Amino acid sequence: MDKQLEDMKSMLWAQQKWPGIYYFKFIVPNDPVKLEAVKQLFADQDKITYRVSRDIRYIAISCKQMMEHPDSVLAIYSAASAIEGVMAL
Repeated sequence: MDKQLEDMKSMLWAQQKWPGIYYFKFIVPNDPVKLEAVKQLFADQDKITYRVSRDIRYIAISCKQMMEHPDSVLAIYSAASAIEGVMAL
């Protein structure tokens, strides 16, 4: 695991109780295929909220999910980073 992921994992262990609710935020290009790919990262898709940017080029996705430990959080960020154009906040 690279240094940045190790640092994030340490921060997650220090700043949150596990298992616990984690709040994800992503910016996704307004493309149905990419939007669906990000939605599929979450087990409980009913808790996803969306907000379209003013110029309609991007969609902000937020989702609170129960996560078992920091590794599960990092797995979602890793999968999201494989989707072209997706930005994690």
